[in-house]
Amino acid sequence: MEEGPGIAAFAALLRAHASLIRRLDDELEAEGGMSLGWYDVLLTLSRAGGRRMRMQELSDAVVLSRSRVSRIVDELERVGYVAREPCPTDRRVIHASITRQGRVALRRARTVNVRGIEDHFAKVLDANELDTLRCALDRVTEANCPTGVVGAR
Repeated sequence: MEEGPGIAAFAALLRAHASLIRRLDDELEAEGGMSLGWYDVLLTLSRAGGRRMRMQELSDAVVLSRSRVSRIVDELERVGYVAREPCPTDRRVIHASITRQGRVALRRARTVNVRGIEDHFAKVLDANELDTLRCALDRVTEANCPTGVVGAR
């Protein structure tokens, strides 16, 4: 059975994603001292209002390892990069917040990650290809995630 252009494009997207994620994760571990999952959680928290989020919101907002967020927060808490705090208005809710130590670690790792994205992704494509790819993928995201939050229901 011959696959159509949609299946072929989707398969290429998955292959590119898998190869890039592996490479970025390896470099981040070796040079930045953290996994891409840790980086994703720390980056998400650093961009949040007050640098903290409800655990459920964090789970919905991360790009990688959504199902592992609680375990990743446990690991980050053990090394002092994240703190868990009870919500002042709802005792059932726990917030995760990035600590000063976590912000320092994130800054160090960000240099490695940005360089990896440039070297292994952006330099492979020209400006027009990057713009076309971004626009196309934004349309796919918008069609499948009208809230703008990838993991939100």
